[in-house]
Amino acid sequence: MTQKDEAFRNPGKDIEMGIKHYRAYTPSRRNMTTSTFEEVTKKTPEKTLLAKKDKKAGRNSYGRVTVRHQGGGNRQKYRIIDFKRNRVDEEATVIGIEYDPNRSANIALIEYSDGEKAYILAPQGLKDGDKVVSGANSDIKPGNCLPIENIPVGTLIHNIELNPGQGGKLVRSAGQSAQLMAKEGAYAHVRLPSGEMRLILARCRATIGTIGNSDHENIKLGKAGRKRHMGIRPTVRGSVMNPVDHPHGGGEGRAPVGHAGPLTPWGKPALGYKTRKKHKNTDKFIVKRRK
Repeated sequence: MTQKDEAFRNPGKDIEMGIKHYRAYTPSRRNMTTSTFEEVTKKTPEKTLLAKKDKKAGRNSYGRVTVRHQGGGNRQKYRIIDFKRNRVDEEATVIGIEYDPNRSANIALIEYSDGEKAYILAPQGLKDGDKVVSGANSDIKPGNCLPIENIPVGTLIHNIELNPGQGGKLVRSAGQSAQLMAKEGAYAHVRLPSGEMRLILARCRATIGTIGNSDHENIKLGKAGRKRHMGIRPTVRGSVMNPVDHPHGGGEGRAPVGHAGPLTPWGKPALGYKTRKKHKNTDKFIVKRRK
């Protein structure tokens, strides 16, 4: 934080539940909030676990924009996360909690007894010096990874596999957790954050606890520049375009959509239109649809 920020902070009222507020000495500061990064204990990443991350600006091999609103942004390095937790029954020590620019959740750097280091998603309550382990006989505590068949019913879990040995695919964002509701034969009933109830093979593994950095959803960017720092370019409404550019475009002054429902720039239904295949082969694993 700069000296100017310090000078204009509102003493005693600027920090609330992991969110930092600022006095409105500029229009953008009025609505801007940032994280206090209370969970973060390690400032610099582990160089051996960094990978190059190229920017494509939404363009394909021909140089044509195939994904809109991407480009620019601050330079980033990818942190290699261990979603598989393959080192079974080997205890690891948490060295520090770090910020990860590639995801909403914080990550924890762990070190095994032979000196090998790895990154895992940092659950709530995990602190420096804690021990974590992956294995069927592990304790039920945050950061430990177990097969779902060995986890008690009612436990909050995250980083859930869809196929045994594939690595965690579900529930990986900040503040999220799923709940193990029941076990029935080879499958377990898991309630996902969306409200969907899903059958997952009990042999699949999951990590105990709720992912940390739960205040991420409450942060207000405050200004367009912070969005550009993330590599997200401006979005233009279809209603202000010409008819040749968008189905919503044209008309004298402000005009309604003019269709049964909103459309994408390519004429496909948007905002609420279900894109999931009507007879997808994994439908049999969905016990209850999301809210």
